[in-house]
Amino acid sequence: MSAREWAQSERHALCDLMDEVGPDAPTLCEGWTVAHMAAHLVVRERRLDTGPGLVMSGAPARHTARVTNRLAERGDFTSMVDRVRRGPPLFLRFVDGAMNLVEFVVHHEDVRRAGEAWVPRTGLGDLDDLLWERMGKGAKMMCRGLVDVDLTLARPGGDTIHVGKAGRPATLTGEPVELVNFLFGRRDRVEVEVTGDEGAVHEVRTGRLGI
Repeated sequence: MSAREWAQSERHALCDLMDEVGPDAPTLCEGWTVAHMAAHLVVRERRLDTGPGLVMSGAPARHTARVTNRLAERGDFTSMVDRVRRGPPLFLRFVDGAMNLVEFVVHHEDVRRAGEAWVPRTGLGDLDDLLWERMGKGAKMMCRGLVDVDLTLARPGGDTIHVGKAGRPATLTGEPVELVNFLFGRRDRVEVEVTGDEGAVHEVRTGRLGI
């Protein structure tokens, strides 16, 4: 499947799961229930004024948080999930794959892995390949906060991506879905292996990652 088709598939799987577990279920996003997750996804695609707060701190982030929290607390949960399920507004559909593939993979796992009984998904095929391609383009930005680490990402089959920072060597190995979730900060709910210099391994496991 294409990136757009996978983004749609993950969107629908997440919506089905949110309906199943309900608005009060936990997620891996600190302080967020599933109602907050649904509100975030609605606001992200339909409230352009909140866009800066998704990537900036300070006043923009506070505005986005207020809008999201208000919708989570006062909005109808079923209606929010239905809005997410319908997909992005027409003017965003041409970038659905680029904009939403990683977003919905990570948030799908945020709900899947919130309980203790989670297991990694297997047999993802094209999805893993697409995520690996995205990491080839975006891993340097995701890892820019690491200090003095020369990081390499590796798939179990042997493919590697050299992030390219000078410093102590470390290798982060896992399936692409696991690596993406690790780089987005879900480090305690993934199946990966970190090897290399002891200090570099510690930095990879505790240093700043993500957008």
